[in-house]
Amino acid sequence: MRIAPIASGSSGNCIYVGDDNTHILIDAGISAKNIEEGLHSLDLSLDDIDAILITHEHSDHIKGLGVLERKREIPIYASQGTIEGILSTKSLGYFNRDCFKSLRNLSPFTINDFTFNPHPVSHDANEPVCFSFENAHKRAAVVTDLGCYDDELLKSLGKLDFIFAEANHDVRMLQLGPYSYPLKRRILSDRGHLSNEASGRFISKLLNDDIKSIMIGHLSDKNNLPDLAYEAVKVEITMSDTKYDGLDFPIYVAKRNEMSKIVYC
Repeated sequence: MRIAPIASGSSGNCIYVGDDNTHILIDAGISAKNIEEGLHSLDLSLDDIDAILITHEHSDHIKGLGVLERKREIPIYASQGTIEGILSTKSLGYFNRDCFKSLRNLSPFTINDFTFNPHPVSHDANEPVCFSFENAHKRAAVVTDLGCYDDELLKSLGKLDFIFAEANHDVRMLQLGPYSYPLKRRILSDRGHLSNEASGRFISKLLNDDIKSIMIGHLSDKNNLPDLAYEAVKVEITMSDTKYDGLDFPIYVAKRNEMSKIVYC
């Protein structure tokens, strides 16, 4: 299994997940051109993509979806609430509704040799989800856009070999930054985004002996810095009541506007 963020940040998100037989995109929040360029760097094209999984309908997760669909009509998997949100976003243009695969009851589904599990998350969107997924060998998860988490989410994510988690903002940078007061309140709310420290605590609760590496992403371009996010997550893991130290695992920071490191697990 390999995971390769094509872009991950507050301005746009698209993550490739796959193996030799299956090729999936999670979100399409950057231009179709940039998505295709990212795929080319992986020696892939749109023709290779089996499906696009959408976490929710905010523009930084669906911006390129309309153009992609008019090029290839790739199956789109999303919750019913997210599908309704996509179809009401006029800037995306026309969609063939037959492309949509509704995740009714958020039940697991299979694409080739991968099984995907959608999990509800706390975010200010219609019916947002994150995804865990597994093939015959490994299990991983991509978890972004949540203001808080609970025991049910932690339990449902289960034992992972790799975790990609949101570390959206440094709280002090956000508080002192240029955003309006209502926007700051939204980001800091239980339906907003995880801070660096909250991300570290979240990751700490998912650690197990099978974890090979960790990646943090969805960093704000105004309220965070890669080094701040990395250090905060590392410190939180070290300070947690687990047996693990922040140096026990490689921790990578996904890039906002370009291809990040390809992680194999």
